Amino acid sequence: MAKEERFEKIYSQGALTTTEIWVDKETGVNYLYHACGYSGGLTPLLDRDGKPVISQAINR
Repeated sequence: MAKEERFEKIYSQGALTTTEIWVDKETGVNYLYHACGYSGGLTPLLDRDGKPVISQAINR
């Protein structure tokens, strides 16, 4: 039986420079991932009030 993946990519744009949004299926927290060349970073996606963007959790 295959193990269920915890994160799901819901958005992607770019080729050489990549921007993606990933959702934690257990908590619903959205993360912004940006990569350019050999570097990249991941951070929680925040709303205008500085709170994490939370989608409805998929695997609860």
